[in-house]
Amino acid sequence: MKSRFGSRIALFVLTNLAVVAMLAVVGRLLGVDNFLARQGSGLNLTTLLIMSAVMGFGGSIISLLMSKPMAKWSTGAHVIDSPRTEAEQWLVETVRRLARDAGIATPEVAIYDSPDMNAFATGARRNNALVAVSTGLLHGMRRDEVEAVLGHEVAHVANGDMVTLTLLQGVLNTFVIFLSRVVGFIVDRFLNRSEDGEESSGMGPGYFLTSLVLQIVFGIGASIIVAWFSRRREFRADHGGATLVDPGAMARALDRLRRQQGEPSALPANMQAFGISGGGMMALFASHPPLEQRIQRLVDGTWRN
Repeated sequence: MKSRFGSRIALFVLTNLAVVAMLAVVGRLLGVDNFLARQGSGLNLTTLLIMSAVMGFGGSIISLLMSKPMAKWSTGAHVIDSPRTEAEQWLVETVRRLARDAGIATPEVAIYDSPDMNAFATGARRNNALVAVSTGLLHGMRRDEVEAVLGHEVAHVANGDMVTLTLLQGVLNTFVIFLSRVVGFIVDRFLNRSEDGEESSGMGPGYFLTSLVLQIVFGIGASIIVAWFSRRREFRADHGGATLVDPGAMARALDRLRRQQGEPSALPANMQAFGISGGGMMALFASHPPLEQRIQRLVDGTWRN
């Protein structure tokens, strides 16, 4: 199980890819690709770029609008409309206070049943967001540590991370769709050139196969960029959370998670609420910076930089 912020990013990216793929299939069925080719003269790059932008930003925007209901559904989180216990009352009041201090409207507050110590925030707008925590987090941490976790999540909302991610993903989608089709067109024309030198329309089987493969390859590259962006935003959320609450409490919460595994250098896969494990090439796809680095920044005060 990935971190909840990491899972939120992964869920957004996967939903985005599914939507873009669906739009591509619909476009092909409607003959959009063939419309892009000028018979005998080549590919209409202007029209292709516009189509790519519509599909690219359409996929990311739809994914953003689906982010909150998808997060609720995937975790089974229930929103606290009327607190029934003292713990729920404290949770709602704490999120309300942190949201006020951060200058945003109070997000919906939810709890989901899980032994993992996790929390997440999501939503299409800063003033219409959701902050959810697991039962494992509420039972496994001291309240000042839970408050630090909540400050981190509220900072994600206040920083507009999901909206910024949507814009970034839309731009990346646009270039993935555009470049894969341009290269596919060139490859198809080269493969189907006749003996007398006459070129094909560029929209044959080679175009569709090449553009499909390259959309996957370029999409992987785009995922690396999204992961890099996510790591940068984690540092910024640490800064926001430490400003709202207490950097010491946040550092203790991170260290508590690290000590759960019994090894100071890594976290188990199901305890990655604030960090990720793994190295080498997999580090390129990490949604979080190394846990030790984040703790060190909180301890030595460099989170302010």
